[in-house]
Amino acid sequence: MATDLRALRKQIGQSIWLDNLSRTLIHDDILRRYIDEDGISGVTSNPSIFQKAIHSSPYYRDDLSRPADSAEQLYERLVVEDLRNACDLLHAVHVETDGDDGWVSWEESPRLGQDEAATVAEALRLRGLVQRDNLLIKVPATPAGIRAFATLIGQGVSINVTLMFGLKHVHEVLAAYQKGLTQWVAGGGDPRKVKAVASLFLSRVDTLVDQKLEA
Repeated sequence: MATDLRALRKQIGQSIWLDNLSRTLIHDDILRRYIDEDGISGVTSNPSIFQKAIHSSPYYRDDLSRPADSAEQLYERLVVEDLRNACDLLHAVHVETDGDDGWVSWEESPRLGQDEAATVAEALRLRGLVQRDNLLIKVPATPAGIRAFATLIGQGVSINVTLMFGLKHVHEVLAAYQKGLTQWVAGGGDPRKVKAVASLFLSRVDTLVDQKLEA
């Protein structure tokens, strides 16, 4: 498995990212082995993944016992540590690939998906919380989210655009990336320093096709 995954990246540029993150993966040295032995070169996360992790892992108990002003503050305190540790584990991959790989994604709150200004502000805030160069902020491919994506790329913030379901989204996200990158370069920014990922939900397409095939 390790040889095959690494060969994919070297031969055709295909990266294998783990769609999971938990304190158990980090503390039990599982994520490090995935990276070093199996060729995993990135990690994505979302609130559902973290909810499952927090409920099932014993490594959150001490932090859960500490008081917090709100559930959101408690959640961020729990996951920021995981995100920083994952970023650190993938830092060598990030350097080795000149920033093309070695990323960890953190998703914004879904309630901001229709608010362009709030999406931009939240991306900057979350990036400041983690303070790692190889953090990608996930924003949704809503109309407001795509406009925010262009703005953030224009400010040099690397982004993972999620909730993409078809070619219309692909075209809109590409146009927004080009707009943002043009703005970034016009301001003197290095285009090699800002990255973007377009996350097309192929599993939803597979599910629909499977249902039609069965019918």
